[in-house]
Amino acid sequence: MVYVVALSAKELDRIDEELLVKQSFTKTVATASLPADRTPRIALLVTRSSSEDERCPLRWLGVVRQPRGDKVAAVDSRITVELVRESPVPVLMRPLLGEMPLHLRPTLMGALAGEVTVLGDEGSDSLLQSLARQDDVLRRMLEFLGEAAEPDPFDPRRAEDRAWQEQYDMTRLGLAIANIPPARLAAWRRPSDPHAPHLAGLIPEPFEQGMIENDARHLDFDTDVFTEAGWSSGDGAAGASFRCDIHVFEHLGSRIEVANINATPVEARLGADLIYYHEATQSFILVQAKRLPSEAGARWMYADKQLLGQLDRLDRVAAMSRAPWAPHEWRLGSDPCFVKLAYWPLKETVDPGPAPGMYLPVPYMRLLLGDAATNGPNEGTRIGYGYVERYLGNTEFAQLVKNGLVGTVGTTLDDLRLLGRERAEEGMSVSLVVDRATAPTREVVKERHKRNHTRGYDKTLAKKVRRNQSRNAGPGQQSLFGS
Repeated sequence: MVYVVALSAKELDRIDEELLVKQSFTKTVATASLPADRTPRIALLVTRSSSEDERCPLRWLGVVRQPRGDKVAAVDSRITVELVRESPVPVLMRPLLGEMPLHLRPTLMGALAGEVTVLGDEGSDSLLQSLARQDDVLRRMLEFLGEAAEPDPFDPRRAEDRAWQEQYDMTRLGLAIANIPPARLAAWRRPSDPHAPHLAGLIPEPFEQGMIENDARHLDFDTDVFTEAGWSSGDGAAGASFRCDIHVFEHLGSRIEVANINATPVEARLGADLIYYHEATQSFILVQAKRLPSEAGARWMYADKQLLGQLDRLDRVAAMSRAPWAPHEWRLGSDPCFVKLAYWPLKETVDPGPAPGMYLPVPYMRLLLGDAATNGPNEGTRIGYGYVERYLGNTEFAQLVKNGLVGTVGTTLDDLRLLGRERAEEGMSVSLVVDRATAPTREVVKERHKRNHTRGYDKTLAKKVRRNQSRNAGPGQQSLFGS
């Protein structure tokens, strides 16, 4: 249940900013020291003991979701600690020995003086109970990590799980574009309501802003973007009702507000959308996900009337954009709408990243559908792997959006709200991600460029956070960073 990772004080200081930025930690260990099973476990990063006088402070906590790790050599494996959080209160590990049964004390002493030690069930339970007694805030953090270590897997045999999987993928893509560590989304429990959005199942984390759940007919959200949106069940499709779940993510000065919107029963869903809006430059991109079969060799779909109709509606979305008037409004093209043809592995893994797939601008997709390369048997038209030679992958696409090189020009928050409602009414699971910024447009564009192109930029921000914490935090004050 518990990994104890003991590092020298010098090493912990060296990786401090990196842990703040990535909220993850990778360590190479002897394969023989890892447990035979793949049970997820809580991880504790502590200062290694080199003498009996050292008290070994607890510095960081996290989870190891796949303990066997990736093999890097014949005798070594790599483990990754995710959801890395600073200890919210000062805790000294060595004094905890006195609270543990006598027969377990040598094991913990060895772990504090070692490198990576996996405690057995009895030792893990005893240590976690001792830690929980130190402070209620720490107890709640341990409870969160314990739940987050074992998220519910998606079951692709169920319609609601497929819809959650697709909406998760779109939301996760939005976090990747905004440079927000994505592992937070994997701390998830299947909602009791099969028609609810994916965010409805997010496990609450101590210290972070709570998730807001509401029916959009009575929007009174405590966030700027979605206040007074004016959505009502009387608008659009007759009898439509909306379920909106909103969450705010903040990291190293970045702030995004994410809304998952469902307006139709899960059986009527046509796919999932991401609408990523950069507020300062009044620009958004829209990605519509279409699910391909998971089996290798069959990752394509027919271009049926439904798909062609969806492309027509995406053309109307693209018409919301205007011509650029300033240098920062220039784009590589006038195509803000994309179709992502995605597939998911048959065996679900924990937080695998955005699903593999190809991103195709809508005008390019129309060219493909009219080309002989996509002709299938019986005059059918196929689109997908084996029929498309050039496309954007996850990394390439995210980088274009990060740098503001694709997207609309001159679209407002009101346009965004209207579009989100319309897409939901059309049967899509919608993820709205709004990238907030308070600086002038020129400054925002400059900072975007720095973040994406300057090595060590995020670590510089992390150092600034550390300086501010040193100046402002009193003795024993908890750190809320990374929540």
